[in-house]
Amino acid sequence: MSAPTTILYKRATFVTQLPVTHRYAPSHCWLSRTPEGLWEVGFTKFALRMLGELVDIQFDRAEGASIQPGDVLGTIEGFKAVSDLFCVGTGTFRGGNPALRSDLEILSREPYGAGWLYRFEGQPDERCLDVQGYQGLLDATIDRILAKQQADESR
Repeated sequence: MSAPTTILYKRATFVTQLPVTHRYAPSHCWLSRTPEGLWEVGFTKFALRMLGELVDIQFDRAEGASIQPGDVLGTIEGFKAVSDLFCVGTGTFRGGNPALRSDLEILSREPYGAGWLYRFEGQPDERCLDVQGYQGLLDATIDRILAKQQADESR
C-alpha cells in the first residue's frame, strides 16, 4: 500500500486536502520543489478563503533579484482588500506564474498545483512546516477565529 499523497483536514466548516510533500509557511503559503530544483509557492486553500474573490496580482520584484523571507514581492487584490505578497524563502526570485495574467481562477481551481504564485531558487524560510505542523497551525488559527466570533456574539 502506497503512502497517501494528501491528508484530509477538517475543522469547523473548513475542509481541504493537504499535500503531504509540500512545506507550509506560517503565512498560509505552500512550497513545493520542482524537478528543476526551484521552489514553487502558492496560497493554501485557507489563505484563498480568507482573501475572498481575487481580481488582480502584480509582481514588483524583477526576475533574478535577490530575496529574503518577509520581502514584499508584489500585491494581490481581491474585492475585500489589497494584500502584499510576502517571500517565504531565501535566494533568487524566478518570476510569477505566467498563467495568472489571463486566469486568476487557477489559484482556486488548482490551489496546490498549477495555481502557484511564484518560483524561487534557494531555500525555504526556516519557519516553514511539514504537513503535520501546518495542521497544528490551522487548528490554532481556526480556534482563534471561532473564539473571536463567539466573543463578538455574546456582546
